Amino acid sequence: MKYYPGPGRRTDLKRLNSLIEDVFLEHGKDVVSMPPKVYINLPKGDFRTMPAYIPSMDIAGVKIVNVHPENHKFKLPTVMALTVILDTDTGAPLAILNATYLTDLRTAAAGAVAAKHLSAKKNIRLGLIGAGNQAKAAVMAISKELVIEEISVWSRNERHAEILCSNYSDFDCRSVSAQKACDCDVLVTATPSRTPIVKREWIHEGTHINAIGADAPGKEELDPDILKISRVFVDDITQAVHSGEINVPISKGLYDADMISGTLGEVVLGKKKRNDADEITVFDSTGLAIQDLAAAKAVMESDDYIELKFP
Repeated sequence: MKYYPGPGRRTDLKRLNSLIEDVFLEHGKDVVSMPPKVYINLPKGDFRTMPAYIPSMDIAGVKIVNVHPENHKFKLPTVMALTVILDTDTGAPLAILNATYLTDLRTAAAGAVAAKHLSAKKNIRLGLIGAGNQAKAAVMAISKELVIEEISVWSRNERHAEILCSNYSDFDCRSVSAQKACDCDVLVTATPSRTPIVKREWIHEGTHINAIGADAPGKEELDPDILKISRVFVDDITQAVHSGEINVPISKGLYDADMISGTLGEVVLGKKKRNDADEITVFDSTGLAIQDLAAAKAVMESDDYIELKFP
C-alpha cells in the first residue's frame, strides 16, 4: 500500500482541472455512486465522511475531513483531511493520502471548471473575498483556464490580503475593500462566514461567482437577493440544499430549490449554459467525494508516494 504525505512535488493543476471536469461529466450522466456527505458535529467544528465510486475511472474510496474555524489558534489548518483509496475488485486499501492540501486544490479546480464554462469573458479581473488557502488555490486553478489580468482581494485581516498578493507578483494584485473586490468579472468567495458579506448592489451584470465558503448548514456569504437575480448552478442538488450557499435562504423561505438552474455536471455536458453576457451566474460549491477521487487519481499518476510495508 502507498502513502501520500503531500503536498506533492509535481502537482499538475491543468491535469487536475481536467480530471475534475471529467468527474462532473460522469456526475451529469448520473453514472457515479455517491451518497451525500455525512456531518458529525464536534464542540468546536465538525467532521464529514465522503465515500464515492466512479466506474469509468475504476476508482473508489472515502475521505474524512474536518472543519474547525478556530484552529489557527493552535497553528493548525482549518481544514484537514485523509483519503483512503480501495481496490474496486477486492475492497483492499490501495493508498492513504494526506488530503488536506488536495482538498484545497480539488475545490479550486471545480471552481476553475465552473468559471471556464460560465464566465462571460476569457480575460478576466478576478475578485477574492477571503485570503486563505482556498483563495490562493483558486488563483492557481483559475489561471489554468482563464487569463487573469488583475486580482482584487479583500480579507478581514488586511495583512492576509497583502501576503496573498505578495505570493502572486506575476499578477496585478492589490488589497481592497469588499465592495471593490466585487467589481470584477469572476468573484470567488471563500470565507467561513455565517452572515452575508457580498451585497446585491456590489454585483454588476455579467459577473460569475464561485461561492465556495458555505459548505455546511448555517454558512452564508452572499446577499440572498443575489441568488434571486442569478442563474444558480450547484455541484449536487441534495448537498447544496442541505449545506451550500442556498441552504440558509431556503431555510428562511427566501429561495426555493426549484429556482436552481442546474448542476455543474449538466453545464459540462452542454445541457445547461450561460444564456447571455449580461446575466449573473453563481456556482454553489459544497465539495463532492468524486472530486476527492479525481484528486487522488492525479496523485496516483505521479511519483509522490512512500511505500508502506506491513509484516
